[in-house]
Amino acid sequence: MARFLIGTTPIFGHVNPTLPIVHKLVERGHEVWWYTGEVFKSRVEATGARYVPMVSAFDYSDLKNVPKHLEEEREALPSESAKLVFDFKHFLLDLTVGHVKDFQEILRQFPADVLLSDCAFLGASWVHEKGGPIWATLGVTALFISSCDTAPHILGLQPDSSALGRLRNNILNWVYKRVLLRNLTRYMNSVRTSIGLPPTQKDFVSAGVSPFLYLQQTIPAFEYPRSDLPPQVHFIGTSLAKPSADFTFPSWWEDLKGDKPVILVTQGTLPNDKTDSLIVPTIEALANEDVLVVATTGGQRIKLDRYPANTRIKDYIPYSHLMPHVDIVVTNGGYNGVQEALAHGIPVVTAGTTEDKSETCARVQWSGVGINLKIDNPTPKQIKDAVKKILATSDYRQKAQLFQAEIASYDTPILAATLLEQLVATQQPVLREH
Repeated sequence: MARFLIGTTPIFGHVNPTLPIVHKLVERGHEVWWYTGEVFKSRVEATGARYVPMVSAFDYSDLKNVPKHLEEEREALPSESAKLVFDFKHFLLDLTVGHVKDFQEILRQFPADVLLSDCAFLGASWVHEKGGPIWATLGVTALFISSCDTAPHILGLQPDSSALGRLRNNILNWVYKRVLLRNLTRYMNSVRTSIGLPPTQKDFVSAGVSPFLYLQQTIPAFEYPRSDLPPQVHFIGTSLAKPSADFTFPSWWEDLKGDKPVILVTQGTLPNDKTDSLIVPTIEALANEDVLVVATTGGQRIKLDRYPANTRIKDYIPYSHLMPHVDIVVTNGGYNGVQEALAHGIPVVTAGTTEDKSETCARVQWSGVGINLKIDNPTPKQIKDAVKKILATSDYRQKAQLFQAEIASYDTPILAATLLEQLVATQQPVLREH
């Protein structure tokens, strides 16, 4: 039996993919303690892991815990890019100081063999540098590891391994690391210095990449090919949540079993407070079409005076129940939502450019499993045209179904658990066989 300490950014899209893996570790007899937001306590405990709260860093899984001055400062920023940098500084790097302190205290009670963190949680890496256990990374976003074959992360550009393409990539990667990320990397090093760690030559984005084991949630067909992919990176397929036994089905559930195509529109969990950017225009776009529109809102109010007759609204529906009935997913490009759609063979329409969504949307276009609208606020016409194009041709669905078959060939929890067990046994980097 081994001991695992998990650290997860307190966001649904980072916690949910980790659940099946932790459940499998516990099922195989390992002891697991899991450090994340209080909102996820019951989910953590349902896996059999021991929940450990965030003490020395504020827990923003409940927004009431976010200091008011941070909310005000963020709201005053002029652009989404400025807000993203603000989030990296104050919701990632600053909080890592508290995460490190908490991890060190936890390890005094629970001497873990391996730390496992998602790719945005730097506490495990920094604790390792301070003499703690080796650590593994779980990739829950599009793979952001730099490569000679790809442009920098967040730009949303297609890969290019030709001579000219690599020249483009090298120039853009240099500018990205030395100019665009320079201030963030300096800020990261100032935070590191404050807790007794030396400055690092790694750029900010590379800081979350474990040199021992990196578990990437997807299949190779969805990710850009990299001739220089680090050997500790393993594709593990897609973590699918088990169907919830206590879910109460809405009264209109039988409508999903009719002859009309079902179009799901979702804005995921971050951000979902702007339903007028995607949910409302999708409802308007398809109001007079012979389809059934299902909108999941995350509890946010939809700003419409009335709903069209072909629209069904629900705060939340587990994907495991809903996806088998869906024909197309319209999404802002949340990584896990796209992975769930592909696991069910469903083509997607994406509209997202913030956070890491531009990269997810770019991969949708590149892989041929859907249409990327390349915008945050599409018009109803843009959405309608994309949906009708997918319905009119079998190409997107056939490609999505090929992905479904490949995803089904992976047993993600078993594969992840086996690789983590190998890391425990060897205490050395776990490298791909080919």
